[in-house]
Amino acid sequence: MLNFISIDLKSISTKILLILIRNYKTYISPLLPPSCRFQPTCSEYMLEAIERFGPLYGTLLGIKRILRCNPFSVSRYDPVPLKVKK
Repeated sequence: MLNFISIDLKSISTKILLILIRNYKTYISPLLPPSCRFQPTCSEYMLEAIERFGPLYGTLLGIKRILRCNPFSVSRYDPVPLKVKK
């Protein structure tokens, strides 16, 4: 029973995060000047990371990526890792 609840909470939190990020990309991002130094963009990166690794680790990866994205970083291709680093 508890396992089912934890899976359901993970699924719900994943959906909520994905909706929030997609709304940001649709309604807020177009109003801002392009500033992401990486490809894929930071919002695309976070969407993919959450879809691949779930809400907790995916969000952590996305936050780390956003912190790396600054005027002093070199523009480059930086995809979401294929698997979790241990």
